[in-house]
Amino acid sequence: MEISVDNNKPANRLVVGEKMATRKFGVEINNNRRAFGVINQKGEAQIYPCVVNKRALSQANGNNENNAVSQVHRPITRKLAAQIANKKQCFPEDVLKPKESSESFKVFQDDEDDDEHVPMALETTEPQKDHMEVEMEDIFEEPVVDIDISDTKNPLAVVEYVDDLYAHYRKMESYGMVSPNYMITQQSDINERMRAILIDWLIEVHHKFDLQHETLFLTVNLIDRFLSKQNVVRKKLQLVGLVAMLLACKYEEVSVPVVDDLIFISDKAYSRSEILEMEKLMLNTLEFNMSVPTPYVFLKRYLKAAQSDSKLEQISSFLIELCLLEYEMIKFTPSFLAAVAVYTAQCSLYGFKQWSKTCELHTNYSEHQLLECSRMVVGYHQKAGTGRLTGVYRKYNTSKFGYAAKCEAAKFIVEESQQ
Repeated sequence: MEISVDNNKPANRLVVGEKMATRKFGVEINNNRRAFGVINQKGEAQIYPCVVNKRALSQANGNNENNAVSQVHRPITRKLAAQIANKKQCFPEDVLKPKESSESFKVFQDDEDDDEHVPMALETTEPQKDHMEVEMEDIFEEPVVDIDISDTKNPLAVVEYVDDLYAHYRKMESYGMVSPNYMITQQSDINERMRAILIDWLIEVHHKFDLQHETLFLTVNLIDRFLSKQNVVRKKLQLVGLVAMLLACKYEEVSVPVVDDLIFISDKAYSRSEILEMEKLMLNTLEFNMSVPTPYVFLKRYLKAAQSDSKLEQISSFLIELCLLEYEMIKFTPSFLAAVAVYTAQCSLYGFKQWSKTCELHTNYSEHQLLECSRMVVGYHQKAGTGRLTGVYRKYNTSKFGYAAKCEAAKFIVEESQQ
């Protein structure tokens, strides 16, 4: 995926408005100021906040002002002459003289008023500049966006309770996790590779049946929780996957596949009685606890915090489904996996690290915390289309999912760690 960058746009430029951007300096005061010669003729000399080296000129050339001007002026180029010609009506002639010594600079005024104080406009020039710099820093400070403000009138969004809901999910997510060593301590006839093959096949079944996203994540959760408590022989592993999907469909779907459909997709490897018997065993083993927060629950919230579009959503879903196959990823909490998926998807889509303050606020994870796991996800992304387990890649390499699998992996995240 290529990201076009307009090189004609100026970088780091604050545009206040069209009027200010096109305004010429001195235009507004043109009607308010009069030429220096006219003021002297009428005897109405005023104090201008304009600076000249009056005392130095008087000492060097006496009181002959015309002689002083001719000796002080530097050579004038055509460009400078044109600029001076345009400004003659805006500034007194003496203002155009070059500065010689910063110590002898005075505000232009009559000889008898040499001891008067400098006007306030010149005294406060530097503090105004400092104040402007502070204001500019405040302008570029990244704000935290209220991601629920657009749903205040939507009763299904439950804006009043959404923060409490996700706080409860964060508290309960650990109860749906399993030991990262269960494959060694609990299982003797199956291994990590067999688990990956089973989940890759279930992803294809899930796609063919056009089931809800949450159904897939709950299916994988039920498989891991059951295998962490019940020893299973190799020939029954596929049956465990089928029954886990059946239970997840009963929990999440409106239209549930019937048992005969499961028998058909398993090529009649299992009978109806075997499926029903495994269903009872799984429910009893899990103590009928089906309500657990999965990564998909957090993914939807974090995508909203990232102000995502459909492309970012598809890439995030692609990456987090790649994580389902990897046994080493079960040690991470669902909320953390969802945050990593969104962060890595943004890096892949935009080509640079992207993690806003809004995302950090709603996920409770900083960019530094996500980097190590994100590098692992980038590795899964790079090898997604290779090998035998390509179910996720082929699923997201279709128009239905916006060809998200073709998005280039964020290799720069891995390369930074190797330097």
